[in-house]
Amino acid sequence: MTVEEFSVAPAGAGPYALTTGPDGALWFTLVHSGAIGRLVPGEKAEIHEVGADSGPTIITTGPDGALWFTEYRSHRVGRITTSGEVSSFPLPTAGSAPFGITAGPDGALWVTLTATDRIARVTTGGEVTEFPIPITGAFPSAITAGTDGGLWFAMNQANAIGRISTGGAVTVHQLPTEGAAPVGITTGAGGELWFVEIGAGQIGRITPDGVITEFPLPDRAARPHAITVDGAGTPWFTEWGANRIGRIAADGTVTGYDLPTPKSEPHGITLGPDGALWAALEIGALVRVTAD
Repeated sequence: MTVEEFSVAPAGAGPYALTTGPDGALWFTLVHSGAIGRLVPGEKAEIHEVGADSGPTIITTGPDGALWFTEYRSHRVGRITTSGEVSSFPLPTAGSAPFGITAGPDGALWVTLTATDRIARVTTGGEVTEFPIPITGAFPSAITAGTDGGLWFAMNQANAIGRISTGGAVTVHQLPTEGAAPVGITTGAGGELWFVEIGAGQIGRITPDGVITEFPLPDRAARPHAITVDGAGTPWFTEWGANRIGRIAADGTVTGYDLPTPKSEPHGITLGPDGALWAALEIGALVRVTAD
């Protein structure tokens, strides 16, 4: 196993989430400084300003070949082309605090609105439709496109996983563990959804028909935050409270990899263009993890 750390921004800039873009580069958010970064492995990072008060949070590749991201503090959805042109679209409901974002099967972006208990559908032209969640104070967090044609999202304060159809119908699946506080969620190779329970120190799995399995981590205080799958379909996740990157096998076996810098605050994680796992460290770096 190899862990390599790459400085991409000042310590206070706050790398938070990242994704592999259609141009073969890593694109990442700088939540504190209000910018989007681009890194080609082996080269110097490029920084594109969004706005000091924007709070860019989660980023994903859109259906139009641009990168789309949430602006948590300015209550907008942002877009950046691979050449670095930035634009933003305001959300109709004030104070919505968008967090998660993913491309849907319908050619639109789907966004969680944490402060208003809604899921938004945003077209590539900037048209927004909002759908309410049937639970007050749910704090919808990360969101992913399922293989069943729906969008699946974590409901951090409702202790549940939700599914919304492209028509806006919402289904809620309550988690067995109280106080689990799910945050990150991703789609597995077999169509199942994997998610992290930051409050309970567990990794969860839910099938499209709603069967939930929870796997306790060896360190229940690890505070797992984000999750993705590698090229073989194995889930990898960040342990924000333990300064580790972890992976979990289908049977629940967990392997952890310590990060080289103490208190580096790992948040987002993605499969990189080079086939390795990359995670965003709030200390101002990205880390590359390859397993034997």
